[in-house]
Amino acid sequence: MEAVVNLYQEMMKYGDSRIQSYPLMGSPLLMTSILLTYVYFVLSLGPRIMANRKPFQLRGFMVVYNFSLVALSLYIVYEMVRVAWLFLFSKFIELMDTVIFILRKKDGQVTFLHVFHHSVLPWSWWWGIRIAPGGMGSFHAMINSSVHVIMYLYYGLSALGPVAQPYLWWKKHMTAIQLIQFVLVSLHISQYYFMPSCNYQYPVIIHLIWMYGTIFFMLFSNFWYHSYTKGKRLPRSVQQNGVPGTTKVKAN
Repeated sequence: MEAVVNLYQEMMKYGDSRIQSYPLMGSPLLMTSILLTYVYFVLSLGPRIMANRKPFQLRGFMVVYNFSLVALSLYIVYEMVRVAWLFLFSKFIELMDTVIFILRKKDGQVTFLHVFHHSVLPWSWWWGIRIAPGGMGSFHAMINSSVHVIMYLYYGLSALGPVAQPYLWWKKHMTAIQLIQFVLVSLHISQYYFMPSCNYQYPVIIHLIWMYGTIFFMLFSNFWYHSYTKGKRLPRSVQQNGVPGTTKVKAN
């Protein structure tokens, strides 16, 4: 334990002092507690609370929530250099995705891919912006926020109900865009391995980004195969967030 504390203190010596006073950034304890609480709620407490209750509808909340994330993602893309912290903060807002699933008793949508992404990515991003902000690590945040503009627009429209159904034909294309995202992220970060020299503060951040891009590409490819090639993972008409005929895969 002493070695861990010493390592943490050594890393914090080189931390970015500009975000020291930002919410969640004082120490890793609060953000770790939030993520552990999230995992406990979505995998255990939430389903037990909802076991004998009727599912919540939450349609109005979901419309506001999804379109708010469209606006936030647009702002992050526009101000990417200045809002690395805001990108991290948006990941804590997006934990609400799974809470909505639980409250609406859509437990089947709480997949390994979904929980893994929502719990692990914010934790690793905290360390990224705390000790190694900017540089090569910013690219995948910009790409991810661009995809989220499209993704939460789709979710917001689907939450409107039947009136929006004629405009939701592009679900499969959204999954393709997500796959392209992971290819771009992995290719971009791979340039580090071919540079004669690079003084990036903590190369482990580079390795994590490459690993995330590769792992999520494989997980989403598996989803694509079962959903669109074999047609076994998803039925033709899935009632998602109270909207028949739409499917929602919030993994990133």
